[in-house]
Amino acid sequence: MNRKTPLGHVLGLGSAKQGSGHWWSQRMSAVAMAPLGLWLVWSLAGLVNGQAPDYTTLTQWLRAPLNTVLVSLTLLVMLYHSHLGIQVILEDYIKHGWLRVTTMILQKFVHVALAFAGIYSVLKIAFGA
Repeated sequence: MNRKTPLGHVLGLGSAKQGSGHWWSQRMSAVAMAPLGLWLVWSLAGLVNGQAPDYTTLTQWLRAPLNTVLVSLTLLVMLYHSHLGIQVILEDYIKHGWLRVTTMILQKFVHVALAFAGIYSVLKIAFGA
């Protein structure tokens, strides 16, 4: 005889016993995005002197090592957070098993491709085109 309540059986566990870890990862990526996003907005706002910065100004800004690292980190954290959020949406709203699996794989490939393209672009600008 089991003396646990139904709530006690599932507390902290999703249907695949990964729900709490997924939830925690999404919260931590959101926490990481807050200071990175504020830094990005503040840093780019410093480049604006009443007009939009030109390409040369932006490339010089991105060539600073700290800016290169922080922009890359912001991009990776943003894409990871997006991946987690879209995964939840797909799991919740796509009912057909084959379609859900296909879209989950496709969205993962899209996020990885965007990460590679973004990091490649940042590094190409940072180290000279």
